[in-house]
Amino acid sequence: MISQIAGLVTRREGRKFLRLSDRPDDSAINPGMLRAGEDLSLYVHIPFCRHLCPFCCFNRYLFNQEKALVYFVRLRRELEMYLERGFHFSSAYFGGGTPTVLMPELMKFLDFLRGGPGIKDVSLETNPDELTPENIGALKDAGIKRLSIGVQSFQDEMMKAMGRTTCSGAEIKERLLKVQGQFETLNIDLIFNFPFQTPEKFREDVRTFKSLGIDQVTFYPLMPSPHKKSAMERKFSSVKNSAESRYYNIILEEIVAAGYKPSTVWCFSRGERMIDEYIVEHADYIGIGSGSVSLVGGRFYVNSFSLERYGELLEQRHFPVVRWRQLSEKEYRRYYFLTKLFGTRVNKPQFRDHFGQDIHSALRCETALLKLAGTVSEDRQEIRVNRRGMHTVSVMMREFFAALNTLREYAIENQI
Repeated sequence: MISQIAGLVTRREGRKFLRLSDRPDDSAINPGMLRAGEDLSLYVHIPFCRHLCPFCCFNRYLFNQEKALVYFVRLRRELEMYLERGFHFSSAYFGGGTPTVLMPELMKFLDFLRGGPGIKDVSLETNPDELTPENIGALKDAGIKRLSIGVQSFQDEMMKAMGRTTCSGAEIKERLLKVQGQFETLNIDLIFNFPFQTPEKFREDVRTFKSLGIDQVTFYPLMPSPHKKSAMERKFSSVKNSAESRYYNIILEEIVAAGYKPSTVWCFSRGERMIDEYIVEHADYIGIGSGSVSLVGGRFYVNSFSLERYGELLEQRHFPVVRWRQLSEKEYRRYYFLTKLFGTRVNKPQFRDHFGQDIHSALRCETALLKLAGTVSEDRQEIRVNRRGMHTVSVMMREFFAALNTLREYAIENQI
C-alpha cells in the first residue's frame, strides 16, 4: 500500500515537469543560477543507433554518418557556449542512443573534454555489439573510467522480443568476460517486468550475471511512454506494475545475498564503484545534445528533440533550449529528496547547507510518512532507505521517470 501511495504522489510531482514555458532568454542561462559551491555534472546525449529498440523512450535516430558528423560539430559548439559562460563540470556521462556509434568523432570529443574543461571522471554507455577489441582499447586510452553495457537480457528469446538480435546471449557473455577488469567499473543493465518476461526467466538472467563475476549491475523496471506501452500490450500482454514487486524481490534475494550492496535502489555493486545516475551525485546537471534535459538552480531545461532545430539554434548562437520550467522551492526540495532516496541515503547536514533549512521542517509530511511506514531509518547524519523501503523508492523513481518519458514522447512526435 505504501508503495502505491508513494508512487501516486511521485507521479503527481513528476507531471509538474511537463508544465513548461517556451524557450527562455539565453541570458538567463548562466552560472549565477547555481547555489554557492554547487558542483555540476555534464550529460552528453548521442542520439544515434544502428537499431532502434521498441521500448526505448530516449531521443534517438537510425545512424546516418553524414548527420552524425555534423552533430558532433554542433555538440562541441554547445559545450563551448556553456564554458564561455563560465560553467565548470566535475564529471561527464555519455548516454544515448549509442555513444560509440561513430568512434573517431567520439574520440575527438573526449580529447576536447580532457583538454579544455579538464573533466577527469567520464562514464559511457554502449551496447554488446560495440564491444570490439578496437573500441575497448580506444575507450581505455581516452580515459573512460566507467563503462555501462546495455545487455537487458541474456536470453535469445527475450532479446528477439525486445528487437535486439545482433548478438546472441552466448556472444554477449563472451564479450563481457573479455572487457571485465579493463575499466575501473564495468556495469551491465538488465530490464525487469517486460511483458514477455516471467519471474523465472528473470531469475535466470540474474544468475547468469552472477556467474560472470562482474562487479556492478543496474536493474531497470519497464518505464514505457503511453504509446510504447500500448504498442507492447498489442504485441504481448498487459504491462502490469502490480507484478513488479515479484521481480524486485528476486533482485534482493539473489543479488544482496551474493554480497552486492545497493549504490541506488536499482544499481548494486561489490566494493566502491562509480554509478551511472549523475542525478544522485549532483543536485544540478547540464545536459547537452538533442533531446537532453538540464536542472540548474531549480530551473528545468529541455533541449530541442529535432536535429534540425537543434542545429539551427546553435548556428544562430543560441542555446538549443526550447522549453523550461522554474520549480518552486517546495518542488525542488522534493526532487532533491527523491534523488537522494534513490541513492539510498539523504545526508541531513548537506540538505541544510543546500536549502538553509532542516529537512524535517522543509519536508515534514514526506519524512514523517516514510518513517511511519517503516521504509527508512535515521541517525543524526542520515536518513537511510532500509530493505523494506527499497521497492517503495524504486516505484517512486519509476513513476518520476515515466513522467519524463511522456515528455520525451510528446517532444519526439512533435519535433519540438
